[in-house]
Amino acid sequence: MSYLDRLANADREHPRFVYVMAFVGALNGLLFGFDTGVIAGALPYIQETFTLSTFLQEVVTVSVLVGAMIGAATGGRLADRFGRRRLTLVGAVIFFVAALGLAVSPSVEWLIGWRIVLGVAVGIASLIGPLYISETAPEDIRGTLGFLQQLMIVVGILVAYVVNAIFAPSLLGIIGWRWMLGFAAVPAVILGVTMFFLPESPRWLVEHDRHDEARDVLSRIRNEADFESEIQRMEEISERESEGSWRDVLEPWIRPALTVGVALAVLQQVTGINTVLYYAPTILQNIGLGSAASLFGTIGIGIVNVALTIVAVYYADRIGRRPLLLVSVGGMTVMLGALGLGFYLPGLSGVVGYFTLGSMILYVAFFALGLGPVFWLLTSEIFPLRVRGTAEGITTFFNWSANLIVSLTFLSLIERFGQTASFWALGFFGVLGFVYIYFRVPETMGRSLEDIEDDLRSNSIMGSDAESSD
Repeated sequence: MSYLDRLANADREHPRFVYVMAFVGALNGLLFGFDTGVIAGALPYIQETFTLSTFLQEVVTVSVLVGAMIGAATGGRLADRFGRRRLTLVGAVIFFVAALGLAVSPSVEWLIGWRIVLGVAVGIASLIGPLYISETAPEDIRGTLGFLQQLMIVVGILVAYVVNAIFAPSLLGIIGWRWMLGFAAVPAVILGVTMFFLPESPRWLVEHDRHDEARDVLSRIRNEADFESEIQRMEEISERESEGSWRDVLEPWIRPALTVGVALAVLQQVTGINTVLYYAPTILQNIGLGSAASLFGTIGIGIVNVALTIVAVYYADRIGRRPLLLVSVGGMTVMLGALGLGFYLPGLSGVVGYFTLGSMILYVAFFALGLGPVFWLLTSEIFPLRVRGTAEGITTFFNWSANLIVSLTFLSLIERFGQTASFWALGFFGVLGFVYIYFRVPETMGRSLEDIEDDLRSNSIMGSDAESSD
């Protein structure tokens, strides 16, 4: 299919119900973003309540990552076995219970325990949202709808920052951080109630021989012209394959896709997005913004994140996944070099300070434009149906694992090698990532999930053919 054909297809109308399903699936991202972002504003008040040491503050912060690793490692297999819809409902219940548990935690030990439970739901949400959207979206707008997950993640982070500002004072005699953490129960209820009334993914239904149900669902989310050919392709794929297992993910024809997924998962973290965001308030204070620095920095960065993710949504099905990734990683690498230079130059005041601030903002913008959303989209597209949930669970596990490792080691790197060398080291990973994306990451725009699977089987979508987008 040519680029002009894709543009023409992107303009055709689709049933509204497909957008409803994508939006509800993306609410997983909202909870994911809120529950990972809310701790930044809540932690100072938690520290006052429980008088936490620096170590315990770090444990409270990263404990959600431990849970996310568990959720990602188990969620993919559970999604393949029990369905995308059921697992989303289970995740919503875990979000709700954990939010209430956090709000009433009597000690730091209970707080850490509930953060781990919450992390399990975050890990599930991070893989199940893209999976549900990709399997229900028409191929010509799958990128646009798939990016809703990342858009909701950054919206969730921004909402968390706003909730932190609203609930900073104590209300009704309840300490502010308890309101902040407990507020997650509200979107959890919304996700659970809305998903309860939505159907299962038609591709999962076909895979489990529930063809009549799949036809009913697909008839509600496809135009008549697309319906028969798509259901026929699903059934052809299902007939030649049985339900996959952990071992099947390592089959030689699947392994290249798994390698790409894991590589992008790790790259998203080792290029330092979380560490750069951690430095936002410090940089703003150093250029003289004073007490307003923290609020301005977090909300301002959140707005940049949302704005550029919206841009990425617009271009996902117009220029493709690979160009967005290459521009994103290339821009992030240059900005990491500039950030390191800013810390190398004497002082962070005046021109140097604003140069460093500008580099940080552009870094976040480049991340939101590509590497942030494209990773989640691609890993929901490139794996064959029978192991899609399991394989995406593996890549998501590596993503959370890399997040945990970088979060626990970056401050130690700064203490030993300094800020400049540490940011330049992140930039080095960016260079490696750019080269890898150029030679190994495939273009999936305009291809049905069944066509991508056939290309994977014939080894025509990886390697040297990655540069082709037709």
